[in-house]
Amino acid sequence: MGEYVTTEQDGRVAVVTIDNPPVNALKAALLEELEAELLRLDGDAGVGAIVLRGAGERAFVAGADIKEFPSLRDAPPQEGGSARGIQKVAFAIDGMRTPVVAQIHGFCLGGGLELAMACDIRVAAEDAQLGQPEIKLGLIPGGGGTQRLPRLAGAGRAMLLNLTGDPIAGSQAAAWGIVDVAVPAAELAGTALGLARAIAARSPVAVGVLKELAAETRDLPLADGLAREADGFRRCLASEDGLEGVTAFIEKREPVFTGR
Repeated sequence: MGEYVTTEQDGRVAVVTIDNPPVNALKAALLEELEAELLRLDGDAGVGAIVLRGAGERAFVAGADIKEFPSLRDAPPQEGGSARGIQKVAFAIDGMRTPVVAQIHGFCLGGGLELAMACDIRVAAEDAQLGQPEIKLGLIPGGGGTQRLPRLAGAGRAMLLNLTGDPIAGSQAAAWGIVDVAVPAAELAGTALGLARAIAARSPVAVGVLKELAAETRDLPLADGLAREADGFRRCLASEDGLEGVTAFIEKREPVFTGR
C-alpha cells in the first residue's frame, strides 16, 4: 500500500488507483510511486492487464500539482518536474508487456489527460471533462500534450484544445479519437474492468508482441513496420501459446495460455 497509489487484484487484472485528494493532482513523488508500481505489476506473471483510475468522485486526474511549479524554474532542464515525470511514466507504459486501460471519470485535465493518452486503451464516462488548460496559465503542455494529442485527434483538433485550454466531454473525446470508448458514468467501471478481463484472458506472448509493435513501429515506414509485424507473427506461432491456440481451435475448445 503506497502513499498515493493503491492496487487491488481482480483475477489477472490489477486495478491501480491514484489517490491524492481532492482531485488526484500529479506531484513528483506520486509519479515516481506510480511508475514503480506499474513496473512491479509488469513483472508479475499473474497480471495480464491493468486498469488505471482515480480515487473519489471528482476526477481521474485534474492535472499536475501547480504548487510544485515555482520550484522548477531553476531546476536543470533534464529534470522537468512533474512534466518530465509524466513522460517517464508514459515511456514505462510503452515498454511494458502488460496493457494499461485508463478509466476516466470527472476531470481529466492537463497532466491527467497526458497520463491517460499514454495508456493503451482509454474508457471515459460520457460526462467526463478532458482538456489541456495549460495555456490559461501562460504555459504549454509538458507531459505529452503537444505530441500524443495530435497523434490521436489530428493536428487541428489538438491545436484547438491546446490553444483554447477549454475542455470537451468524454462523448466528444470519443468522437475525436482521444478516448476509445465513452459510456454512461454508471457503466464506466464495469466497462473498463470487462475490457481488462478480456485482454488478460489472451495469450501473454501475443499481447506482449502487440504492445511491442505498437510502441516500436508507429513512426516507421510501412514496409519496415510490416516486416516487423511478420517477425512478430512468426514468434507467436513458434511459442507454446501459439501452438495451444491453434490446437484448441482445431479441437473446438477454449485455449489455456501459459505465457510461454
